Amino acid sequence: MSIIGPALLASLLVLSTHVPLGTEVLRRGIIFIDLAIAQVAGLGVIAADSMGWEAEGLMVQVAAVSAALIAAFILHLTDKRWPQIQEALIGVSFILAATAGILLLAGNPHGGEHLKELLVGQILWVNYEQLAPVAIVNTLVLLAWYFMRDRLRGFGFYAVFAFAVTASVQLVGIYLVFACLIIPALATRHIDRRGLRILCGYGVGVAGCLAGLALSVSADLPAGAVIVWCLAVFALLFAWLAWPMIRRPDVTNSDT
Repeated sequence: MSIIGPALLASLLVLSTHVPLGTEVLRRGIIFIDLAIAQVAGLGVIAADSMGWEAEGLMVQVAAVSAALIAAFILHLTDKRWPQIQEALIGVSFILAATAGILLLAGNPHGGEHLKELLVGQILWVNYEQLAPVAIVNTLVLLAWYFMRDRLRGFGFYAVFAFAVTASVQLVGIYLVFACLIIPALATRHIDRRGLRILCGYGVGVAGCLAGLALSVSADLPAGAVIVWCLAVFALLFAWLAWPMIRRPDVTNSDT
């Protein structure tokens, strides 16, 4: 539990913001925005590291948030100017940030290890001290999302998204951040009631994270990759088993 406890709490913190944000991302059709902003935030971390700043120091966090906010602002402008090609521009942003990170790490003997940590994460090595600032950021994000959602249009949405992603990507890696955003949203996409959809999304996410952590520890496999697969499996199980049970009363009422 000394290992699984912080890792599970880290997963729950990521899910807390990414499940509701994922439903909005899916509704807007900007699926890969999470990957793009997460990669840009990672680029900020790499840039700060290349300048010799301490890995968990304040300046690294400032660099990551600043890079993510700049990316969010640019994507907001492209959404207003060229909405019909927004998804393509998001993909280009991801590729540019990813290759820029590779170039910055080209002369670093530990560059491959840094890239792996950014992509897959080291969730089993998370400690409680790392979780405290993320919990504060996520609380502010959730308060903004649930009480100011109608005002979070345009850049407001992108900015909230940037803060949520930046706080998460350094804990669990880009792949798991993207999976927590999209997989629960896909599994629950047919549920019309917002509250029920969010609740079911949390259920899918928590089940996948619990199973993934348990399996990774017992089988000595990379936790981030295993959790991604477990999230996909539980999403399929929900779509196959639970969703027909949820929608059956509506079908019955329509038949009568």
